[in-house]
Amino acid sequence: MLRFASKRLLGLAPGEGQSMSRPVLAALPRFYHENVIDHYNNPRNVGSFDKNDPTVGTGLVGAPACGDVMKLQIKVDDKTGQIVDACFKTFGCGSAIASSSVATEWVKGKQMQEVLTIKNTEIAKHLSLPPVKLHCSMLAEDAIKAAVKDYEAKHSKSSASPEAAQFEKAADA
Repeated sequence: MLRFASKRLLGLAPGEGQSMSRPVLAALPRFYHENVIDHYNNPRNVGSFDKNDPTVGTGLVGAPACGDVMKLQIKVDDKTGQIVDACFKTFGCGSAIASSSVATEWVKGKQMQEVLTIKNTEIAKHLSLPPVKLHCSMLAEDAIKAAVKDYEAKHSKSSASPEAAQFEKAADA
C-alpha cells in the first residue's frame, strides 16, 4: 500500500482516468521524504545472522506505543574490532524500516566504539523524518547500542577465566 501511495505521490503511477504514458504531478503533499521511500522500497541488508555465532551481536528493541520491533545484528572481526557486516529485520512502519536500513549501512566498516556515536538525530535528519516519526530513528540508535552490548557481553563471558565459568555453572544449578 505504501509503495503504491508513494508512487502516486511522486507522480510515478497513474491517477484515476490517467494513462501511464504521461507523468502525473501530485496534487497532494508528500508525507514521506524520498530517502524514506527509497529505503522502504529497496531496503538494504535485510536478513539475519546466527545469534549464537560469537562474532555476532544482536540488538532487539521495540516501541510498545506504536508496535514497531527492530532486530539489528552486527558481525565483527574479532582481531580488528571492525564491523564487517550488518543486517536487520523490522516489523513496523516505513520510517522504522528505512531507519533500520540506514543504520545497517552506516555501521558497516566502522569500529565498535565509532558506531556508538551514531545518533538518532543524524538518522532522522538523513531521512527527513517528521516529529511524529522520530521514535523510529531512536529505535535504530537503541538497536545499534544493544547489538554492541550483546557482542561485548558474549566476549566478556568467553574471556572469563575457567574458574569463573565453573562458578557461573554452579550458580545456575
